[in-house]
Amino acid sequence: MVIPLTGWAMERFGAKRMWIVSLVLFLAGSALCGASWSVQSLIVFRILQGIGGGMIMPIGQSILATAAGPQRMGRVMSLLGVPMLLGPVLGPVLGGLIVDTVSWRWIFYVNIPIGIVAVVLAVRMLPGHERTDASTRLDVRGLVLLSPGLALLVYGLSQAGQGSTPSVVLPMAVGAALIVGFVLHALRSRITPLIEVVLFRNRNFAAASATTFCFGAALFGGMLLLPLYYQVVRGESALSAGLLMAPQGIGAALVMPLSGTLTDRYGAGRIVPAGLLVAILGTVAYTQLGAHTGYTLLAASLFVRGIGFGFVMMPAMAAAYQTLSRDRVPRASTAINIVPRVGGSMGTALMAVVLEHQISVQVHGGGGLSAVSTASPIERAHNAQPLSVAFGNTFWWALGLTAVALVPALLLPRRPMAPEVRPEDDEAVLVE
Repeated sequence: MVIPLTGWAMERFGAKRMWIVSLVLFLAGSALCGASWSVQSLIVFRILQGIGGGMIMPIGQSILATAAGPQRMGRVMSLLGVPMLLGPVLGPVLGGLIVDTVSWRWIFYVNIPIGIVAVVLAVRMLPGHERTDASTRLDVRGLVLLSPGLALLVYGLSQAGQGSTPSVVLPMAVGAALIVGFVLHALRSRITPLIEVVLFRNRNFAAASATTFCFGAALFGGMLLLPLYYQVVRGESALSAGLLMAPQGIGAALVMPLSGTLTDRYGAGRIVPAGLLVAILGTVAYTQLGAHTGYTLLAASLFVRGIGFGFVMMPAMAAAYQTLSRDRVPRASTAINIVPRVGGSMGTALMAVVLEHQISVQVHGGGGLSAVSTASPIERAHNAQPLSVAFGNTFWWALGLTAVALVPALLLPRRPMAPEVRPEDDEAVLVE
């Protein structure tokens, strides 16, 4: 809900100031979550943590995009992408270790020393002479439409596995209506809207947004299926399932620096489609899952899948910024961060619905995922093969979403950006 505010906040108060504020809010929320005394207090403090955490990524991207310029965008975004893809893999592993060895409260307390270092570095190293505009008006009507609309849509999608119940249909319908209302408002607004919808008229930006939307759906949809397969079918613990997912993050992290350099040299339109083809190749093995599929094959395939993803997400995001002027970067960062999150929510919801349907078809008297997850070891062993087929059939959808992303990826720019001439560069030439 807070992401749409970041573009306006950076223009009004400055990126450095808002970056520090977002870190402080995240730190305060983390400390309070660790000290929470009930589920209700934990939820309230998680909201505070989310207000700060939600702004960190778009503000960070905006600062980097402004500093790097379009000709170095691929390398900068690839470095930023390493924690984005490693986080979902390493998070469950580290979280499991903390919970097993210390206490769940340290899941939150561990953020504090890291966050303090980040604040100190931001105060000392980020440039403070940035332009702000005190006259920039907040798009209140857009905020009332977009933020609740996104929240309701994502909430409804997260509950989609329950079927067509009012708790699913109503939030999705109201959320979609509010988002449509925001788009109509943004096209006619006299003040700068929270998200400049006209950005999507830019071919590069539109193609990059569509690519990251489909990619987000495939990535996070697969992230739902993988640990469930290892836990429900193979009987692995949560920690073991997290470790078995590590090859994807390792593969992505290894190639991301290379993908950034190649994007700057040859253009995202050549790199991203190749990455998607590699990701499709790495997903094929998961469409053929069985009750005893070798872990070596699955790990190798997941590593290949990670390599493919390492050549997709951040190069596509870099392409979105390439043809934009610097004054449009803050609003663009807001939009480009919302798109893959909504795509990820839709992909996760789709995979949940398809998996539930496949379990009901493949497993006799299965009763859905919740029933098979709590089955006895004997029943689980009996249902292992039909459950594997259900997961394999669902992975075809993840593969299909990855293939769909190829269509907009082919529209990404196939040439690198010309070097940008900066004012400080002009001064250096004059001195010489």
